[in-house]
Amino acid sequence: MTLRFGLDVSTSAAADADPVADARRAEELGFDFVSASDHPSGTHPTYETWTMLTWIAAATTHIHLATRVLGVPYRSPAMVAKMAESLDRLTGGRLILGLGGGASDEEFRAYGLGVPSPRDKIDGLAEAVRIIRGLWTEPRLTLQGRLYRTEDAPLEPKPTRPIPIWLGTFGPRALAVTGQLADGWIPTLGYAGPDRIAGLRRRVVDAARSAGRDPDALTYACNLTIRITDDGETESADVAGSIEAVTKQLADLVIIGFNAVNLMPVGDERERQVELLATRVLPGVRNAGG
Repeated sequence: MTLRFGLDVSTSAAADADPVADARRAEELGFDFVSASDHPSGTHPTYETWTMLTWIAAATTHIHLATRVLGVPYRSPAMVAKMAESLDRLTGGRLILGLGGGASDEEFRAYGLGVPSPRDKIDGLAEAVRIIRGLWTEPRLTLQGRLYRTEDAPLEPKPTRPIPIWLGTFGPRALAVTGQLADGWIPTLGYAGPDRIAGLRRRVVDAARSAGRDPDALTYACNLTIRITDDGETESADVAGSIEAVTKQLADLVIIGFNAVNLMPVGDERERQVELLATRVLPGVRNAGG
């Protein structure tokens, strides 16, 4: 599978933020996709993820767009299926639908939503994938889940291609759901832990194989913060150091089986960081990955 690189686009709605310009620059520099997180509640001014990515899509031509990741409890899975089909069709097949169980209980409370238990988050994620895929492929879908359901539901038009679904998961049950149902896995390195990431990936691979699926057909996309620096300070990001050092660290992820990386530059001079990543780091990682 071709090695792919994504770039985070902040959802900040501060006066100096320009997500469209950031996405256009990522497209110019050859990134394969841009991604955005999903945290609708908070004290910092932010854009709603889906709306922002739609605006970006209208201002770009070929770069793919990834939700990293939509919290399932915020939106009806059936409506997400409709939203995703529309955006994918309007962009000519550029959507990557990233889903997660929902990390922030405070946000659910703030917006008057029920706070799912850990079990409900995982079960809800699995039901959401089944509903979304079912609506994309079946003439009418009836699915009676424990948390979500549809009743004789049609969805037209159907997607013109299989829209990829990537899951952001970490625990054993959630990793099993990923291997059984998803097209890709997008963990965050800082949450998973660099010492554990290879083992977690093996859990996804084992779950896919046990479900009769080809684990090599999945995308394994590591999401990480990154900072190029020559001052020796390496604690401000998941991957940090000189150009040579960060190239090696990313190449090591490729060696253990990741075929996509989503980069979140941190620190000062973001534009310079992005340019160095595109022109100095990623070519070396591609060469290392064969």
